Amino acid sequence: MTSRRALIGGAATLLAAPTLHAQGGNLTRIDFESPVAFKPMLTGRGGQVAWSVIDDPSAPAGPKVLAQTSKDRTDYRFPMAVFDQPVLADLDVAVRFKPVSGEVDRAAGIAVRLIDRDNYYVVRANALEDNVRLYKVVKGDRQQFAGANAKVPSGIWQELRLVVRGNRVEVFFAGKSLYVATDATFTAAGRVALWTKADSVTWFDDLRIGS
Repeated sequence: MTSRRALIGGAATLLAAPTLHAQGGNLTRIDFESPVAFKPMLTGRGGQVAWSVIDDPSAPAGPKVLAQTSKDRTDYRFPMAVFDQPVLADLDVAVRFKPVSGEVDRAAGIAVRLIDRDNYYVVRANALEDNVRLYKVVKGDRQQFAGANAKVPSGIWQELRLVVRGNRVEVFFAGKSLYVATDATFTAAGRVALWTKADSVTWFDDLRIGS
């Protein structure tokens, strides 16, 4: 494993302008094989976040992946990598992820309709708890409003997907629909982010965002 590029904290830090490797119709695909613009952010407490582009030959969309590598054990700590584009209200977003390590948590998530670091929806899969839960984060307060049990293995690539249309939210895991929920807390267009919790070391690849 070779570190290619690292961002530690610094919410205003950007990589080079985004290169979107597959863009057709209303689909944006980011595979991390070329630089992409994002901001590291943190909801909650604890030390700085640390996102790095690293090499993993087993990755599904080329050897480069985006990894959250900080091992800060603060429980109420949610590192994010927030992407500049696209900015959407209704969207279909999916990502491949690999839970690598974590003793407090071993989580991977997708945040959508993100207004700022303290206001957004997030779906997350947890390899320690074997569940996939849906939250809204309102003024920094994380509130669960749906969830289901599902086996989330460590050390292998798998897929998490979230489809949001109006106040309807559908969660998919491993290619299957898990549940549908409704909520109208956030209705405006917002950014998409990748998300982890506490000391989760998680790798991400093949981010696909459709409208």
